[in-house]
Amino acid sequence: MYPDKRLRTECAPVETIDDGVRAIWDEMLDAMYGMPGVGLAASQIGVMQRLAVVDCFGTHNAAIRMANPEVLHASAKMNEHDEASPNLPGLSGKITRPRAVTIRFMDENGEMVEKDFVHMWATSVQHQIDHLNGRLFITHLSPVKRKRLLAKHAKNMKRRG
Repeated sequence: MYPDKRLRTECAPVETIDDGVRAIWDEMLDAMYGMPGVGLAASQIGVMQRLAVVDCFGTHNAAIRMANPEVLHASAKMNEHDEASPNLPGLSGKITRPRAVTIRFMDENGEMVEKDFVHMWATSVQHQIDHLNGRLFITHLSPVKRKRLLAKHAKNMKRRG
């Protein structure tokens, strides 16, 4: 939960894909589908490795598992989406990001893959990479909007006890 410092810490690269990494991905997918959500970064569950999962179909069989994802190319055309995070429950903000991105990552077999993502998939992948770099969606908001959301979050957390 925000303001946990792990959410503002860059994650370490993954050297190899093994059963331990696959188990973390499985745990992440369980957590993501349980929210429900369309993506999750390992740092959101306290694992400080560059691991992410995305599934914008929500069908539980379209998930993409990524290690060390990086943006190779981003479109000039932008899209605006409401973004949120389970680390800031009940809060969201309109974020503008590139409509399409090309991402390079290591897949579940340890192979390097380059894949194009568009629309919501592109937004989710970029959102997860931000988490891996120690940034939350609120860093893309104006200082005034960010301050307002964080004040609301603090009030919500106080109410929850």
